[in-house]
Amino acid sequence: MLCCSAAVFPLLQITMIAQDTDRDWQRVAQAFEAVLGKNSVVRKREELLVYECDGLTSYRQRPELVVFPRTTADVAQVVQICDRFQVPFVARGSGTGLSGGALPIAGCVLIVTAKMNRILKVDLENQRVVVQPGVINNWVTQTVSGAGFYYAPDPSSQIICSVGGNVAENSGGVHCLKYGVTTNHVLGLKLVLPDGTIVDVGGEIPEMPGYDLTGVFVGSEGTLGIATEITLKILKTPESIRVLLADFTNVEAAGAAVSDIISAGIIPGGMEMMDNLSINAVEDVVATGCYPRDAEAILLVEVDGLEVEAEANSQRVAAICKQNGARNVTVATDADDRLKLWKGRKAAFAAMGKLSPDYYVQDGVIPRTKLEYVLREIATLGEQYGYYVANVFHAGDGNLHPLILYDNAVPGALEQVEELGGAILKLCVQVGGSISGEHGIGADKRCYMPEMFSAADLETMQYVRKSFDPKGIANPGKIFPTPRTCGEAAKSMSAEFGTVDRF
Repeated sequence: MLCCSAAVFPLLQITMIAQDTDRDWQRVAQAFEAVLGKNSVVRKREELLVYECDGLTSYRQRPELVVFPRTTADVAQVVQICDRFQVPFVARGSGTGLSGGALPIAGCVLIVTAKMNRILKVDLENQRVVVQPGVINNWVTQTVSGAGFYYAPDPSSQIICSVGGNVAENSGGVHCLKYGVTTNHVLGLKLVLPDGTIVDVGGEIPEMPGYDLTGVFVGSEGTLGIATEITLKILKTPESIRVLLADFTNVEAAGAAVSDIISAGIIPGGMEMMDNLSINAVEDVVATGCYPRDAEAILLVEVDGLEVEAEANSQRVAAICKQNGARNVTVATDADDRLKLWKGRKAAFAAMGKLSPDYYVQDGVIPRTKLEYVLREIATLGEQYGYYVANVFHAGDGNLHPLILYDNAVPGALEQVEELGGAILKLCVQVGGSISGEHGIGADKRCYMPEMFSAADLETMQYVRKSFDPKGIANPGKIFPTPRTCGEAAKSMSAEFGTVDRF
């Protein structure tokens, strides 16, 4: 296919680098140890097992070495060594990504930023914070909450995911509907490019003249370099916050309520939906006592702002939900009560372990007006393939997270759910949506890029990538398609980069 071949040459170059088995790894390791110290270089086979995958655990590949820098200078020296020895490198934060973005390739060095976990500067007057990439997302809000501020992007994994990983994947969260995803809250970056050069992009103000290189880097999934210092925008905590829980007897009615709320001119701080399968899984594990088990769907809506604004919008949202068939609408204003309502949604992915030994999650985006249709089609696809699909998603911006439940111990099951996941992504594109809202493309969804982009689009993206990384050593093999069929992520990784271990 032309759409793949236009992007092939850089990947062929990367493959040759990755498959160089004659490299003197002893010399490479010694070079890293001279810079970082022996305690910051992992070489033992059994210790490397920990770093074989990210949150997409279906595919595993042991890296050759793992290094732990602590400063920008450390990262620059490590990357310079990789450049000198022509060693491909993969950056990794907390390893919570769900698209295989931090999946190692054979013969690579994994650069783990977990020890780069310092908050470097807090500037409340100008509403900004400067952090290292290993800082945990929730630490930012904890640091500034006492002064009445918070950091808006809040992925469900915010208590363990790192800001550096959020920048790489352009992560969102339940509040991205009103406040935007990570890119809307990053003012500037200090970067180490793939040749070890240190550069600064962006700045300390929201708008900078010239090309938006900060915007280019956020969401580039480690293919353009490594962010070592990140300047974040923080927001003032709203005067009033209210969370509503509405339960419905059918999913379509809940979807209609979502569209009507936005059509009414109300932009909630967050608006999330969960179906019956998810509701019961959450209640089995978290036992919030708030989610009615017999509901086919629940809608969580958070409104915020001035007291009078939050009160008025709360009443309007409740009325719209009831007009669309909501049986009950609960309103929480107290902080503890609000946290209790959100607790189940935040734990939804983990709760799936109660229902199934494995799950495969996708991350498509659709127009809100297509919610009813797409949810029906997902149910139909699940029946056709013979798998349960639990739906938990950011309803306000149409970011779906269908969780396909399966058992990886069953031969062929992973390939089947990959195919089902691909069918869901293609459905999202067909109705005018996207194959990713916040999880990124990584190794998992690269073969679906031609569903959204033309050959010229993909070729142009490769020009941008090569301008940052002409040697193709920064997170090779991610994002862009190769001449293989979709639904064969494990096979393509194995063929290109060496054996990928499977459960």
